[in-house]
Amino acid sequence: MSAPAASAASPAFSVVICAYTEDRWEDILAAVSSVRAQSRPALETLLVVDHNEALRERLLKEYAQGEDREHGAGREVRVLANAGPRGLSAGRNTGIAASRGEVVAFLDDDAVAERDWLRHFAEGYADPAVVAVGGRTVPVWASGRRPDWFPEEFDWVVGCTYRGLPPGRVRVRNVLGGNASFRREAFTAAGGFATGIGRDGDQRPLGGEETELCIRLSRARPGAVLLIDDRAVIHHRVPRPREHFAYFRTRTYAEGLSKALVARSVGAQKGLESERRYATRVLPAGVVRGLRDAVLARPGGAGRAGAIVAGVLSAAGGYAVGSVRARRSGVAFSPAPVGEGAHG
Repeated sequence: MSAPAASAASPAFSVVICAYTEDRWEDILAAVSSVRAQSRPALETLLVVDHNEALRERLLKEYAQGEDREHGAGREVRVLANAGPRGLSAGRNTGIAASRGEVVAFLDDDAVAERDWLRHFAEGYADPAVVAVGGRTVPVWASGRRPDWFPEEFDWVVGCTYRGLPPGRVRVRNVLGGNASFRREAFTAAGGFATGIGRDGDQRPLGGEETELCIRLSRARPGAVLLIDDRAVIHHRVPRPREHFAYFRTRTYAEGLSKALVARSVGAQKGLESERRYATRVLPAGVVRGLRDAVLARPGGAGRAGAIVAGVLSAAGGYAVGSVRARRSGVAFSPAPVGEGAHG
């Protein structure tokens, strides 16, 4: 089915939420509810279930087809099975292919969007050169507060916006996948998310699939503009196990592995362009800030400085190992083409 007509300033939005486990049942329902409550209604919400038939059937019952269409604009929920290999990238590609909106937005299954989330995204698309708009992701710590040792510079470890990103609505190399939107034409030009880079359920917490896609998109459309608008806010739940240093170390190592795959796909110059600035400016300033707090006897200062150093070393180790593996295996990524819109 073709996407409905919409003006450049008022595109129709399809929201894709990928889910994989019944352990997040309440989170999934909360994510969908936050989309339904948007001040600027979405055309539809697509729940893509990653190879979990029990979860898919339960969601089908929860959002029985037909009932949601009676609830008005923005209420329709469609439940789909991931049509590709297991993993987040294929799940997102399934949602893109089934969507009907001119713009496809992505929301994590353990996050809730603020009421004006889509409205702020839509404002960015008033400029026809804009092909992607991302937002700001705020952590919701299970313990009720940020661990003293956890540096804001590494909030990407828990899927959130980190210190060092510029404020306001700004042009960026890539958006962050759990809080992002793309014009449909972006996928026509560059293809979908590459499988083999991002997460696969509870397996090693890889990432980077949105970075690879955004770089590929910028190459396919040299004049394309990608933005982050920090008013487009979602709140992302951080479970207790992810508040521990063991997860921090595992995730930073996995990020190094992911960056090696991204560099293999799009080249190290573009694949590590933003990371060089982050490593040479943002992180040293974070270490200095942590040490200063330690001298002033502020809680966690030394721990934050140490965590930054440990995170850098862990990510560097992952990158080195990932680079060797990629060279030896000759791995190459072929992003799947996505359709112009279809029935789920």
